[in-house]
Amino acid sequence: MKRLIYPFCLLFLLVSQLSYGADHFLRDEAYRNQVKQDFDLKEKQLPNGNLFKVFKQKISPYEQEALMFFYAYMPIGDITDYSGEYYLENIRLSQQAKAEMPWGSKIPDDVFRHFVLPIRVNNENLDDSRHEFYAELKERIKNLSLHDAVIEVNHWCHEKVVYTPSDARTSSPLASVKSAFGRCGEESTFTVAALRAVCIPARQVYTPRWAHTDDNHAWVEAWIDGKWSFIGACEPEPVLNLGWFNTAASRSMLMHSKVFGRYQGKEEIMLQTPNYTEINLIDNYAPIGKASIQITNKAGEPVENAKIEFKIYNYAEFYTVATRYTDKMGFTSLSAGRGDMLVWASKDDLYGYSKLSFGKTDRLKIVLDKQADEIYSIPFDIVPPPEGANIPEVSPAQRAENNRRLTQEDSIRNAYASTFMNKERAKSFTRLNGVPDRAEPFLTASRGNWSTLTTFLLEAQKQRVVKKAIDLLSVISDKDLRDVSLDVLNDHLYNTPQEIADTTLFNTCILNPRVGDEMITPYKKFFKQAIGVPDRETFKNNPQKLVEWCKKNIEINNELNSINIIISPQGVWKAQVANRNSRNIFFVSLARSLGIPSWIDNVTGKIQYKCLNKNSSDGQILDVDFDNTQSVKAPTGRLMLKYEPTSTIIDPKYYTHFTLSKFRNGTFYLLNYEEGEVDMGSGTSWEYQFKNGTSLDTGYYMLVSGIRLNNGTVLNQTSFFTIEEGKTSTVDLVLRENKSKVEVIGQFNSELAFLPIGNSNPESITKHCGNNYFVLAVLGVGQEPTNHALRDIAALSSDFEKWGQRLVFLFPDKEQSLKFHPSDFQGLPSTISYGIDKDGLIQKQLVESMKLSNTSLLPIFIIGNTSNEVIFVSQGYTIGLGEQLMKEIRSLK
Repeated sequence: MKRLIYPFCLLFLLVSQLSYGADHFLRDEAYRNQVKQDFDLKEKQLPNGNLFKVFKQKISPYEQEALMFFYAYMPIGDITDYSGEYYLENIRLSQQAKAEMPWGSKIPDDVFRHFVLPIRVNNENLDDSRHEFYAELKERIKNLSLHDAVIEVNHWCHEKVVYTPSDARTSSPLASVKSAFGRCGEESTFTVAALRAVCIPARQVYTPRWAHTDDNHAWVEAWIDGKWSFIGACEPEPVLNLGWFNTAASRSMLMHSKVFGRYQGKEEIMLQTPNYTEINLIDNYAPIGKASIQITNKAGEPVENAKIEFKIYNYAEFYTVATRYTDKMGFTSLSAGRGDMLVWASKDDLYGYSKLSFGKTDRLKIVLDKQADEIYSIPFDIVPPPEGANIPEVSPAQRAENNRRLTQEDSIRNAYASTFMNKERAKSFTRLNGVPDRAEPFLTASRGNWSTLTTFLLEAQKQRVVKKAIDLLSVISDKDLRDVSLDVLNDHLYNTPQEIADTTLFNTCILNPRVGDEMITPYKKFFKQAIGVPDRETFKNNPQKLVEWCKKNIEINNELNSINIIISPQGVWKAQVANRNSRNIFFVSLARSLGIPSWIDNVTGKIQYKCLNKNSSDGQILDVDFDNTQSVKAPTGRLMLKYEPTSTIIDPKYYTHFTLSKFRNGTFYLLNYEEGEVDMGSGTSWEYQFKNGTSLDTGYYMLVSGIRLNNGTVLNQTSFFTIEEGKTSTVDLVLRENKSKVEVIGQFNSELAFLPIGNSNPESITKHCGNNYFVLAVLGVGQEPTNHALRDIAALSSDFEKWGQRLVFLFPDKEQSLKFHPSDFQGLPSTISYGIDKDGLIQKQLVESMKLSNTSLLPIFIIGNTSNEVIFVSQGYTIGLGEQLMKEIRSLK
């Protein structure tokens, strides 16, 4: 990687001298014995594939124990898919950093063990970032205090990576650097990796779902001289414990961190698994309430080992943010922010539930008295915690210096990004090399990985398979384009013969290496060599034989992969042990390697394949069922949702207004219909999917619907119903709207002036907008809350265009306006006017008149009129802002 420095000469010799003969890694004898016990069990559970051969090397006692710690708690995929030498190298690198960094000797053993040594942060692909980050950061921070080093590392991270949303797979730290962007989970994974590389203890903090708005967030905590402080990953501030999310965090219900191994710190332990310890960090950010929950049966007897799921309403579903199990007396407990959750209890096929208001209710009893097939509907009012942020003070000089640095770091990153393939370079490449122009969008989407794609295409052109090569690029994800390796592309291009006439089916379900959210690997040549011709023909002619082979040869052990790291198909073959998700991806990958069209259904999660053999099943799509003896086509019925459109909600959207979930083993699992906007050719809505009926597998279902009010409260309706074979079930889609009329909530002086972009003369809001309502906003350029807001508005561009009134978007100063590029937010309505809030007078008036508690948090949006009345206000992070604005606008009619 050209941007990083590689001064690693004599590194192995240096680290060997540091580590050989060192004392114990696990100095606490009791803890060492526990790790040894867990390691011995893991070795027995994974007897195949010679996975522990690294321990046969001559290594120091320190390295032996550190390796033992790794292997005792690593998920299966980290053992099967990475060599023992890789972990040994990382152990030596961590020792080097500890010896060379001035704070290394001050870090307690347990803090180093759990928050410096571990490589994995989330579900990312592991890489060599510790090597490369240390080499680049060492000189930059070696003379700083630990406090200042944390801030400086975050500035370095901002030089490399900026926020951009993407799919669920988490890029590795080096892949994020290569592409120069990432979503919050990737930014925080990258930043934790950078901090750990220089021996700064760090952990990723994650709120699985916000309570006051949709979506989630992740950031970073760093250990500084005995205390944990937080930073926004790749979003450096002049001081610690400050980020755009301070206010949002104060309204959160739960924050957690997954700590590698058996952790015995002071924090509340939410869950202990064979891979990690999940700890609750909510009391670092918000006032909390603690509640005790007891589960009983109908007779009032306590139920031991009942599964308790704590659920937050988010994206129109009740999403599980924490899972606990009851003790012998039927009890469990949880600390959470002072708002409402739905507590769902289940054991076997019985379930029960109740709303729990943390901070108001400290004891709750739930009876397991419900079962599938009960048809009813129930309303809930879900109230999030109140706002109560603690904002550290930043002086004007600190803010100005930080802004200067951010601008400089933006320029460094942008200079690197300018080397990527743009449209002109991609067009020049295809023309000069005779490559079809259909390849151009894939080249531009590949960002820093463009040289991999050009090398791949040029060789494919020589081999006269360039059309097939472009077909392969078309079926993998944008993120794959940014981090896929040449050997993966070549493996699937040259080891996937087309033996069926249906090109679309071939490309998507045979040629395509991607099955789920896994890191794609070069598995087709591997299986071609591993499976003999007779078996290949047997499986291909009768895919049920392949199902039976998997049932017989792949042991399911979900506990060994509790963090749900997807094991590569080769890794599953090697270990012959996997969690269910990895087994499912393995089956589809192996089927595709044999020429069998196979996939995992996006909505239901079912494994399916299309029969190609010449018998009665030819052409049928069958569901794979590993629990039964035969693959079958599932019986289906139809669901019709009945809804009366209103002036404010004409066509309810899936994930915004409602979701569906199917009952299985005592709980409900979401149906993952396509996300997006129907008007833009994607997404799912009532009118397009459910108004006239849609096919569903038979079974028991839950319909969750809701309207989120401006204060974050949700008016929810939850309905339970069944789908029977060959029949249509009609269910009411209830949206409990707030019936109150439009209310004036504040005043704003619309005679205040702004400087329109491109003009030299200021203009008042009144003059610019006329005698009408308007949307006024002050934006925080490049900040995640503003980016989300603009994308939400772009998604509803046609609605704002039809409204026809002005949207005035202001920047705090000229410097911020120069950083903004409307092209980054495709589809923004043409009714937007951009300008500069000279001297910050408009922002100041909005904060004062609307009594906003945070004077600096952006963006701020209002709907107002030239009579100086305000009917809507939003500050900071709000998902679905476009929907909220349009809902208020429609209510004006």
